Amino acid sequence: MLEILVVFCAVAVGSCMQRVSGMGLGLLAAPVLAMLMGPVEGVMVVNLLATINAVLTTFTVKHYVDWKAFGAIASVLWLGALPAVLLINHMPGAWLQLIVGALLLIALGGVVFGARHLPAIRGTIPMLAAGTVGGFMNTLAGVAGPAITVYAQASGWEQRSFAATLQPIFVVAGLVSFCAKLLGGSGGVANTSAWVWAAGIAAMMIGIALGGKLATKISRESARKAALACAFAGGATVTVRGILGIF
Repeated sequence: MLEILVVFCAVAVGSCMQRVSGMGLGLLAAPVLAMLMGPVEGVMVVNLLATINAVLTTFTVKHYVDWKAFGAIASVLWLGALPAVLLINHMPGAWLQLIVGALLLIALGGVVFGARHLPAIRGTIPMLAAGTVGGFMNTLAGVAGPAITVYAQASGWEQRSFAATLQPIFVVAGLVSFCAKLLGGSGGVANTSAWVWAAGIAAMMIGIALGGKLATKISRESARKAALACAFAGGATVTVRGILGIF
């Protein structure tokens, strides 16, 4: 029951943060579920929950979505998913945890500390590169947001449009990552407890509802900083656990 409670809290807070700032569920829930359920099953559960969450959130922000940017980024997510599946199939669990945690920390570091040093970029190629890296990150670690955030900051993408466009991107990313791992024989969720799904979906509904109310009271930037701080802690924990598992 402690595991179910932890899943509930991680998903509820992540969904709330995502409703306010545009991302948060994968950042917060992926490292937690990777520790509780393993780096493959845990991330696959996050992939599905993040897909459902993004579908629900997309309806609330659809008027601000840049559908052209969505089409470009979403079209190449599978290019990153395929090498991630190959890596999962040939990597021991402890090493996977280490890689998941390290990739999360590197991506977050780029978002937080690299923003001021990023050169201004324009054009389709950087957008496609962000989508490919996002697909790799989402398949391996359950987080596509940081890679696309780096592109958004470098390109000067307006925050409201960016946060809204992330939602349908997350829908496609979650489905691509989950299906790639399932069809590639990397893992599955057949043995995942029904209580995990019940807790995750209930927490998601509560988080989205609470986030809708907090969105008018908390700035997107404040919520984003809180989500990033929690994600740093989760990424560090997964990294340490992977290192301990190896040695």
